[in-house]
Amino acid sequence: MKAWLRDHARATADALTRLAQTPMASGLNILVIGVALSLPAGVYLVLSQLQSFTRQLTTDPQISIFLELDADARNVESIEENLRNHPDVGNYRFIPRARALAELKRSAGLSDVLDNLKQNPLPDAFVATGVDSKPETLERLRDTATKWPKVAHVQLDSEWARKLDATLRLGRTAILILGLLLSSALVAVTFNTIRLQILTRREEIEISKLIGATNPFVRRPFLYFGGLQGLAGGLMAWGVLSMAVLLLNRDLATLAALYSASFRIAGLRWDDAMSLLLFSALLGWLGAWLSVTRHLWRFEAR
Repeated sequence: MKAWLRDHARATADALTRLAQTPMASGLNILVIGVALSLPAGVYLVLSQLQSFTRQLTTDPQISIFLELDADARNVESIEENLRNHPDVGNYRFIPRARALAELKRSAGLSDVLDNLKQNPLPDAFVATGVDSKPETLERLRDTATKWPKVAHVQLDSEWARKLDATLRLGRTAILILGLLLSSALVAVTFNTIRLQILTRREEIEISKLIGATNPFVRRPFLYFGGLQGLAGGLMAWGVLSMAVLLLNRDLATLAALYSASFRIAGLRWDDAMSLLLFSALLGWLGAWLSVTRHLWRFEAR
């Protein structure tokens, strides 16, 4: 056990030494890895928070049923009875046109303009919720309500959020594809870096193999080098994302204040940050493993 720990400690020290011996090349590789990882991770972070925001808005989807302007009390009672007896309706409430106009005056600050109107332009309306949150339930109710007499328009209030959610899912798929492409490029960067190191240590490796060094012994320091370089790139990506979130939140606060709203982008959670570091280290390890395995196979083939 002590020998195993000593071998791994020696391989780690060797990898750190080689990183320090080539600060310019190592720094550029780490920068490339960090920037490449921060792009898909940052966009995915924003998309995830936007999707969470839309889900909060649509936790209780509603359907609005607007009546025609000439609808009378009998029409209102008929539609109310339909809602009461409909199996897909959970709750509903009636909004008279007079109350809707009063709320519009109070919320929009257009009382002077609305007072000059000769008649109320707003219709009576019902707002209903489904027995469950399934989109199919409200869509079925919407299709039925459009056929009722004196119903001018039926609006599914959560429809825009569902469209946005579908757009966000498309965005996540695009980010996944981009992440896979960039990950392949990062593996290639590590592969080439390790290849150059193997070429500079070619004689050392051949002599080690002649005196009985095993493939795991030869491979170990290169694997640690690739893993440490990938880990450093992950730390760079974490730092880039943290700085970007800080700068964006500063400008978002100013923009949100203009609309009397509050919105900010949260940084990476600890579990997400650890996943990013683990993934970046794994990419570096994989690139190193592919490169060393290829060259060891060529050494043994000769």
